[in-house]
Amino acid sequence: MSEETVRLPVEGKLASFDGATSWLNSEPLTPEGLRGRVVVIDFLTYTCINWLRTLPYVRAWAEKYRDAGVVTVGVHTPEFSFEKNLDNITGALKEMDVRFPIAVDSDYGVWNAFDNHYWPALYFADAEGRIRHHRFGEGEYEQSERVIQQLLSEAGVDGFERSLVKVEGQGPEAEADWGNLQSPETYVGYGRGENFASGESFVPDAMMRYRIPDSLWLNSWALSGDWTVGAEAAVMNEPNGRIAFRFHARDLHLVMGPVTRDMSVPFRVLLDGEPPGEDAGGDVEADGSGRAVEQRMYQLIRQQGPINERTFEIEFREAGAEACVFTFG
Repeated sequence: MSEETVRLPVEGKLASFDGATSWLNSEPLTPEGLRGRVVVIDFLTYTCINWLRTLPYVRAWAEKYRDAGVVTVGVHTPEFSFEKNLDNITGALKEMDVRFPIAVDSDYGVWNAFDNHYWPALYFADAEGRIRHHRFGEGEYEQSERVIQQLLSEAGVDGFERSLVKVEGQGPEAEADWGNLQSPETYVGYGRGENFASGESFVPDAMMRYRIPDSLWLNSWALSGDWTVGAEAAVMNEPNGRIAFRFHARDLHLVMGPVTRDMSVPFRVLLDGEPPGEDAGGDVEADGSGRAVEQRMYQLIRQQGPINERTFEIEFREAGAEACVFTFG
């Protein structure tokens, strides 16, 4: 989208937030109370890598256009059960420096009111309370910011800086290495798990001993040790359980954590059987050691050299860890 005005169709009305179970950073907001303001709605869940990579832009827009009257509203709708926990949500978003209002949508009331189906999802409403544009997924940041500017102009607001924000995400917020990204999001629970390569099939919701085969094909994964595989996650029942994954990407992340908030689980990461060294992610030391202290997304590998097909392993030194989903960047 260029700086010239383009036609933005009316896609509907700004939906109600009545389904929110609580609010962070704000008193409860309503479409009526937001009338006269340009509104950006950001659907998120705090472990989602796709949303994390959009956050630097949304955060920058919220800061830049706040004084021009733009209200940014995050809607936190959980993917995993632990993302319904208000302490988990509050701690994660504070750590990410998310300061704009957040509707906590643990019962999917706001999600359903918007008829939303995606993380992340952005909806842009004009000063009359009409949805004029949306964006599902990552990318098109310039276009999205131009939409904000156009809706401000339509509302008679001027004087804001029209040059676009320049951001560079750090850590897990960095843009993916799309040219080398050949591994898909892969769930560990039986509800959506695919490409499981252990010699034993999933035994749902029951303690079972698994083993890792001698070799894995690209994007396959396996468990070793005594695990209980549930619909959302695999929970390790005794020390020294492992997960292996054959992947091709710059970054490897795992949504994981201790099953209870009052514990932590030490782990060790290997890359092709060796400590990751300079390829360690932000949550891992060069020798591969780390500790799962909360339920969130952990960046375990960020390769510095040429990106090739590699075998990743994580070993949990104590029982009580759960693993939910691998994501890549």
